[in-house]
Amino acid sequence: MLLKRRLIMKGLALLLASSQSLVVFAQNIFTRPDKAFESKSQEDVLKALFGDTRVTVSDQIEIKVPEIAENGSTVPVSISAEMENVESISIVVSINNKPLAGNFVIPPRAYPFVSTRIKMGKSGNVIAVVKTKDQLFMAEKPVKVTLGGCGG
Repeated sequence: MLLKRRLIMKGLALLLASSQSLVVFAQNIFTRPDKAFESKSQEDVLKALFGDTRVTVSDQIEIKVPEIAENGSTVPVSISAEMENVESISIVVSINNKPLAGNFVIPPRAYPFVSTRIKMGKSGNVIAVVKTKDQLFMAEKPVKVTLGGCGG
């Protein structure tokens, strides 16, 4: 009898944890910033995502990206932030026709880290914009692309 209760409790705990994940997933899908993804300039992307909030350069953001990317169609990027209350991390490549490469919502109490691959049409800077509860921070790193990934 005790074994069945434990099994039921574990099942309920798993169900509760997965339902919370589904809620976060659903919120992210329904709040996709379409206007920001369609923007044609870095300024328009930042305005669509964050309004007129001032962006501060920060050394607490670490961007890991190759200095030279052999192929611009798959440039690996990892971003982590050493700050409290991070709500989102966005990746902007201002030289692309559509500069917003990614916008990631960070759940509460999660470590602010994202890793993905992006496209770069030519050499330029990869910009990470980190939104905390109170402020916006950014960091950038240059990448030299030897073979363009956006039709180049």
